Amino acid sequence: MFPTQSMFDPVAWWARVDGPRTALIEATSGVHHSYSSLDADANAWCTLLVAQGVKSGDRVAVLAQNRVEFIAMYYGCIRAGAALVPLNWRLSPPELARVLRDAECVVLLGEDRLRTVAEEAARLADCRLSARWVDLDREVPALLRKAELSASAAHTALGAADDTAMLLYTSGSTGTPKGVIVPHRQILFNAIATTTAWQLGASDVGPAATPFFHTGGWHVFTTTLLFRGGTVVLIDAFEPAAFLRMLERFGVTVTFGVPTQLAMLREATDWGRPLPKLRWFISGGAPCPQRIKREVREAGYRFREGYGLTECGPNCFATTDQTALAKDGTVGWPVPFLEMRLRADHGGFAEVDEVGELELRGPQLFGGYFRAPDKTAEVQSADGWLRTGDLASRDADGVFSIRGRRKDMFISGGENVFPGEVEAALLDCPGVAEVSVIGIPDERWGEVGCALIVRSDVTLSASLVIAHARAQVAGYKVPKRVQFVTAIPRLGSGKIDRTRAAMLIEQS
Repeated sequence: MFPTQSMFDPVAWWARVDGPRTALIEATSGVHHSYSSLDADANAWCTLLVAQGVKSGDRVAVLAQNRVEFIAMYYGCIRAGAALVPLNWRLSPPELARVLRDAECVVLLGEDRLRTVAEEAARLADCRLSARWVDLDREVPALLRKAELSASAAHTALGAADDTAMLLYTSGSTGTPKGVIVPHRQILFNAIATTTAWQLGASDVGPAATPFFHTGGWHVFTTTLLFRGGTVVLIDAFEPAAFLRMLERFGVTVTFGVPTQLAMLREATDWGRPLPKLRWFISGGAPCPQRIKREVREAGYRFREGYGLTECGPNCFATTDQTALAKDGTVGWPVPFLEMRLRADHGGFAEVDEVGELELRGPQLFGGYFRAPDKTAEVQSADGWLRTGDLASRDADGVFSIRGRRKDMFISGGENVFPGEVEAALLDCPGVAEVSVIGIPDERWGEVGCALIVRSDVTLSASLVIAHARAQVAGYKVPKRVQFVTAIPRLGSGKIDRTRAAMLIEQS
């Protein structure tokens, strides 16, 4: 009699039919992990989590960089019927506290080096998570050895398509974090659509090159390749020279990076080295500057651009090498299952080559924002269309181009930065009367923040402003430039006129 198997757990299936196949490779050590060993680790994690009091429907928080235990834990959560909540280790304790307070996780696991940050965040969140802290480095190895002795697939939770698999947090424009419910359905259909449209197979090797608190770290290649029986190379920290060596050493066939990572790769001494097994680079997370695209191609590598978001996909388009080159700047055609339309400013739908707001519908769509039906209703229509806030156009061949963002958000090094959140932090700085944060172009990071500040104290310096910001928000949100002005441009409604504010910066 076969053990019970969830339709959302491909690792168990691959372990049964081709157990020795390599599932994971640790880039730093070069250690290979088979599907059989990953399956056994997932069973042990399931047993460990249940022993920690985790029940079906609970949430498990993790504060760690990309590592094998993280992936095994995810599949262990599936088997226990729990949802994984990856935490952003770049956030400050006050920012983490807001997430912990909202998610109400029953246990918090993490790396020993992050324990102080986690405990401070738990204290600020006014919750008892610090008492339920489980250390991945000091405690987990022994707990897993004990769990392995009693681990069994017999108690695997089957789960339903709309059950929450992950809760991924994104910052809101007001600074309030939003938990994006990622159901099993979304992950499954993203994997099917991606492997079909991108022509990924069991022989493909791809890296998890972005952090696991991002949808890109999990769902660009990790869950898609594990669904298909491919191999994922785990990168614990991005370092350009080491990354290029990794691509060659492990025979990587497809790779993803945000534009900032591509910009850093161009500075490595081995840039342009032959990578005969690499089929293409794909860029996402932010618009890729023309110069970077040109230099990637001049180095002899094929290059494609993609588009996605935590709330849908994240792999929403597919293109070919020929189309990516002939129609530079396009992202291709919609992947299978995903409907797309462009809503024009006049309220109707955009025609060919007309710009409109991109709207998406399909099984790759999120399950809404956690405990925030009002926020969900703001972006999703009653008949299931997601309003992305991004502008796009479609040519006569049905090929899409992403034109810009309707929102105020800007992207720095692949990280979403919302001006309202940074402005709120800077307004607490002594000497700041008014502030507006605007994204400005940057060769290395794509965009960085510039803070326009009206001072109430003329002795206030840019260095003091930046030091205050560093204590309040994550490093990538800290403005890289501070400009003092006599007044912040405002609209008749009293809101900041960001267009005029940006003009002030350009004129300085």
